[in-house]
Amino acid sequence: MTGAEPLLPKHGGYRKLKSFQLARQVYDLTVRFCDRYVSPRSRTRDQMVQAARSGVQNIAEGSQASGTSKKMELKLTNVARASLEELRLDYEDFLRQRGLPQLAPDHPALKRFKQRRPATLGDVRAWLAEERGRPRTDTDGHRPAAGAHASVPVGARPCPSLPSSALAANAALSLLNVCCYLLDRQLAAQAQAFENQGGFTERLYRRRQERRRGG
Repeated sequence: MTGAEPLLPKHGGYRKLKSFQLARQVYDLTVRFCDRYVSPRSRTRDQMVQAARSGVQNIAEGSQASGTSKKMELKLTNVARASLEELRLDYEDFLRQRGLPQLAPDHPALKRFKQRRPATLGDVRAWLAEERGRPRTDTDGHRPAAGAHASVPVGARPCPSLPSSALAANAALSLLNVCCYLLDRQLAAQAQAFENQGGFTERLYRRRQERRRGG
């Protein structure tokens, strides 16, 4: 039986997943964001925090469950993806309802944010402080977003006129966009693996067949 397919393949390595690392970063940022900018009396506050936590927990649980159930791994990863999509909509609504802009991906402030490669809440806070401290050169040209995907191109100008809440929400959206993209790829890979290899039941069947042939 040397070299036989293991009944329980390697699993649980979620801490190395970029999707998990980003989701946990979004969770930390969301807790901080809601403490500062969302009323404690608002149901949205709890919903945002819970959606962010669900993203982290379900990625981890799905990875751990993959040893015995690829189907459960798929289900939990999809729950994580759905939770983070809900959170993304909450951030978009926060901006839209307050007449604050949702910045385009190529906005100078977001470019600076991505160039930092922020890995912790401290990195995000440092970026916020840097953006708020930039000297104003002229009018920034910001206008309220017309819809959930409105963008505000401002050339290369700094944007100190944006409140910290708008900058923080846009930073969270930037992280969420990457995390959701990675989860979409993760789901596609998991679905392909499940289709090609099956799960625990299929591995057990193949193991029994090998034993019968070898016996």
